[in-house]
Formats: sequence, structure tokens, C-alpha cells
Amino acid sequence: MKYPTLLSLFLAASLQAAAVSADSNRGAQVFELQGCVQCHALNGVGPAVGPDLGLVADRGFTPAALAATLWNHAPAMWVETKLRSVARPAMDEQQAADLFAFFYSLRFFEEPGDAARGKALFTSKKCADCHRIDEPKIKDAKPVAEWTAASDPLELVETMWNHSTAMRDEMARRNIRLPQLKGQDLADLLVYTRRASGRPRPKPVFQPAAADAGKTLFESKRCSACHGPLTHFLSTEVHDATLTDIAADMWNHGLDMSLRNTTFAPGEMRQIADYIWFSRTIEGAGEVGRGAQVFAAKKCGVCHDDPASGAPSLPGLTATGKYFSGASMVSALTRHGPAMLDKMRAKNLPWPHFSAEEMSSVIAYLNTRSPRSGR
Repeated sequence: MKYPTLLSLFLAASLQAAAVSADSNRGAQVFELQGCVQCHALNGVGPAVGPDLGLVADRGFTPAALAATLWNHAPAMWVETKLRSVARPAMDEQQAADLFAFFYSLRFFEEPGDAARGKALFTSKKCADCHRIDEPKIKDAKPVAEWTAASDPLELVETMWNHSTAMRDEMARRNIRLPQLKGQDLADLLVYTRRASGRPRPKPVFQPAAADAGKTLFESKRCSACHGPLTHFLSTEVHDATLTDIAADMWNHGLDMSLRNTTFAPGEMRQIADYIWFSRTIEGAGEVGRGAQVFAAKKCGVCHDDPASGAPSLPGLTATGKYFSGASMVSALTRHGPAMLDKMRAKNLPWPHFSAEEMSSVIAYLNTRSPRSGR
């Protein structure tokens, strides 16, 4: 059963987690310094001792999913590090958040774009009627080679949006409808235009915008005028969406005549999209009641409800009032997991495995036990 206050609790928890900034560049350093690089490949490059961690970030990837993946893998990882005389990873919450950002950046926007599909779209969507690759075709329509602010879907859509009034007028004269786009269309168009103009592939960087900045822009750009309160929008209109999907939706929405006078300074659309995506998906929509069931079924209470076990009690775990997150669960695993495993073996308890949904629900459940939750 989903608690009535779950969404508000989830949003509070996820935005609290956002206060620990995530940076994929720092995460790449964590991946190396924590020794992950000695056993794990990234998208087929590197050792194959453990699973390829470049493949973990699918469309449903969240910090809770990362926590579940590492939790399930941990006992085998600890055995391997001992055999190889490699130090066990031990991360704080910041490092765990950065590691998530690094993994997510490897598959940041969408499944890989296809240049052939992008070329076909460039023609079928009538882009080629105004834009050539290397030289102007009509006045004020930059050739693709000059699209310097189009290295990722959000930059491209932001640039298109800011020129959409002139674009709309020109296409009206040519009796052409402004194109509707899907996330995959955007990925394909980017690959084609980048290759056709000879631009290098940008290094993927994932640095979620500060929540307050995105929220302020969501309101100031009148997004709430159509979508209502953000909590409603997040609960009904954004589900399992990548940032590319959100960028495409923002472009399609920008075709609305009522938004003709809305423009974005460089980076503003990214801040809004990051905020929407981050707020909706950062921990997954965990269910509190489900989390209580998982906590019991995985025998967590055998130790955490027994003062003699030496494990912190559940009230003790939540007494600080700090919200739990996927990053904090990863940190707890790497710092305390080996001792936990020893205690569980002594009690003849199996090491618990979690799905991403189970982990996000346990996180939601633990957060209801926090003094801050008011529950």
C-alpha cells in the first residue's frame, strides 16, 4: 500500500540527497582510486574479472539501483579483493554520489544514436530545407557546422527553442509544420549533425543542477502555469524518462504559440530538465509499506532489533534525522558491510540481495522512521 504522503516524502528525500552534489568527473576519479578499475571494464574496455560496470546504467538507473547492484555483488567483491591483495573500497556519501554520476554519464542521454537514421530524419523533418552542412542556404539559418552550442540534446533544444519564432515564421512561409521529436530522434540527429560537420564527440559529463535553481526557473518560465504544482507534474507526467526524452518533450511543448516569448539563457533549460529528472527519479518511487515488508523479509531486524548483536538499532540508525539515499546506502555498505557479513555468517543468515525497487522502498521506509519525517 502506498502511503498518502509518499510523494511529498520522496521529493523531500531526493532533494535532500541532491544537496550532496554529484559530479561525473569526480566519479571517474573515485572509480580509479577506489580500485574498481582493477577488476571492472567500462563498456568493454578494461579487465573482465567482475561485471562490466559501463552497462549498469539503463533507463531505470538510480542511486538506489546502484546501491542494490553493489550490495548484491559485495561478498564476491570482498573475496576477490582479498585474493588480489587489493584494498576494499570504502566510500563516503559524496564519493558514492559522484560514482553514480560517473556511471550514469556513460549512458547519459539515450541508447546510442544512429547517424543513418539521423540523416534520414534531417531530410524528412525538413531541416535540410533551410540548413546545409557547411554553408548557409537561407539568411539567418546557420549551417550545421556552425552549431557550436549543440553538443548534447538539451543544448540543441535550447538553441532551437530560442530561434523557434523565426523558424516557425519561415516554415509557415514554406508550408512546413514544425517537427515533433522523440528522444531517440534527438539522439540520432545529434550523431548525424556532429559527424557531418566534423565536430568531435563531447566527453559525457553528468552534473545535476542545484535543485533550487531548477525550481526557480520552473516557476519563472511559467512551466507551472500549464503543469500545475511540481509535485503533480512529477507524479503524473514524468515516468522512466531520460534527459533526452525530457528535452524532446520540451521542444514539442515549445511549439505552443503561447510560449513564443519564452527564451532561455545558456544552460537554463538544462537546469530545469535536471531538476525535473533528478526530482522524479533520483531514488525511484519507493513505497514505504513495501519497504517495511522488505526490511522484515531480508531479516534486517535480526541484528538491528537485537541490542546484543552490536549492530545499531533501527531507532539508532534514524535518530540523527538525516535522510537516507542510495548514496548513503552505498557508503554504509562499503564502510560496514564486511563486519555485517561476518555477523550474519555467525548467525547463519544469508546475505540479502535487493532489486532496485526493493532498495528504493527500504530507503523510503527508513526515511519515515527519521525524526524529520514527522511519522
